[in-house]
Amino acid sequence: MGHPERPDRLRTCVSALESCEFSHKLNWLSPRSATEYELEWIHSKEHINNVKQVCKSGGGYLDPDTPVCPESYDIALKSAGAWMDGVDEVLAGNSALVLSRPPGHHAEADRAMGFCLFSNAALAAVYALKQSTINKVAIFDWDVHHGNGTQNIVKSNPDIAYISIHQFPFYPGTGSQIEKGDFNNVLNIPVPSGFGSTEYKQLFNEQIFPFIQNFHPDLLIISAGFDAHRNDPLAGINLEADDFTIMTERCLEIQPNLLLGLEGGYDLGALGECVVGVCEELI
Repeated sequence: MGHPERPDRLRTCVSALESCEFSHKLNWLSPRSATEYELEWIHSKEHINNVKQVCKSGGGYLDPDTPVCPESYDIALKSAGAWMDGVDEVLAGNSALVLSRPPGHHAEADRAMGFCLFSNAALAAVYALKQSTINKVAIFDWDVHHGNGTQNIVKSNPDIAYISIHQFPFYPGTGSQIEKGDFNNVLNIPVPSGFGSTEYKQLFNEQIFPFIQNFHPDLLIISAGFDAHRNDPLAGINLEADDFTIMTERCLEIQPNLLLGLEGGYDLGALGECVVGVCEELI
């Protein structure tokens, strides 16, 4: 088996959406590339240059889990740009689902890790706050891994809330309940392997939903990893595709238009089913 973060993930998502019963209602957009100036809002110059140089010199490993090829830098710029395009779509009155790779939520301000080069969700949040109608942004991360990179970047910004439910103890080892951000703007809900739909619904209704609602975000971004699905080979949480749909439905009660962006999810069948279910809810 090759690397789990592989091109087939996106091919599966696209194929599932193109063959679903509401495919005629979807509007497909090609993303712009993020600029280095924009990346510097959240990343150090050294980190950006390191990724660029490793790719330019033929590729290699940015960390033990994160291989890159010569094209990876340019593709990562498009992935980051796609999330900012998603913000524009929400501001225009639509919901948006960003299907891009590499994912982003493990990339910290000064390092790549865990398949991630640049922090897409954090960049989208900072970009959104530069728009006149957005004063507060919440990022809800339901990927099965804790988004250490997103939290690392946004925890010191009182206008961004970060909420994560994730398997723990587990990679990357962060995300305990005592991590609350500099302004009590971080909510971490670590859960043990084996948790499923019932436990997730209870935690969502009792902790996650009220926390997001009380923050009063003008934009709600979802770091939508689907690796908490019971079939995922990398984790031990037992959600069904419907569970992601239900969380999406509830989030739409907070904001009528959402930005969702793909993070993890490594069982191709589950990935396609989850993406179709979430998209149908958005429509």
